[in-house]
Amino acid sequence: MRFNLLGRVHVITDAGCVIPLKSSKATQLLVLLLLRRHEVVGSGVLIEELWADHPPRSAMTTLQTYVYHTRRLLGEHRVTSDDRELVLTQPPGYFALIDEDELDVAVAERLIRTGGRLLEENRLEEALASLDAGLDLWRGPALSTVPCGRVLESNIAHLEELRLFGMQLRIDANWRLGRIGPMIPELRSLVISHPLNETLHAKLMGALCQMGRRAEALESYRNLRRILSDELGVDPTPEIQRMHMEILNGEKVLV
Repeated sequence: MRFNLLGRVHVITDAGCVIPLKSSKATQLLVLLLLRRHEVVGSGVLIEELWADHPPRSAMTTLQTYVYHTRRLLGEHRVTSDDRELVLTQPPGYFALIDEDELDVAVAERLIRTGGRLLEENRLEEALASLDAGLDLWRGPALSTVPCGRVLESNIAHLEELRLFGMQLRIDANWRLGRIGPMIPELRSLVISHPLNETLHAKLMGALCQMGRRAEALESYRNLRRILSDELGVDPTPEIQRMHMEILNGEKVLV
């Protein structure tokens, strides 16, 4: 069985059947419990996620109804059984009892963490394989088919930071393996989606320079300087300004 949250939210049963979970508050509740697996999530937190600052008077009763419907759905599709409960009641709330390998988020976290450790040990090919496997679990934006309140929004932010961290580690592994050219399209995409991340801009500048594309590296610096000025009213860091001068002078650039 696998619960997939990194993209469209669905469950894959032991028999290989895919169960898409409807965009509903019941799914919203289940997803929050899965992300906080093995932790009791208080009813107050669940109510905050579902209704923010405007819960109905019947919030507690309605919450219990959502739990009931979630349990029934999982039972109907044989995700759970009399021998295997998933959503358990434990005051002051509920928790999800799930194996780490049954949740794509947990698997991705483990693979990216392992990739980082292997990179530190200079086991570059192994690190790259682990990072690729972890990042490949993303099938689009996390929780893309689930309504999200402010509690889940914080979890989404964490997952996006995890993904970016894994991508940066993968870039480092490829760089150290000398595979610089193939990284340029990914770096261009990353600086567009994370325009204020100066580290990514520096990697792009360095990669372009290493590939003999000096004019494009200088243009990348000008884009960064403009973005920082327009958005924050600041200049690039002294390190990146120094890199810019090295590129202008035709010196070897280290990133």
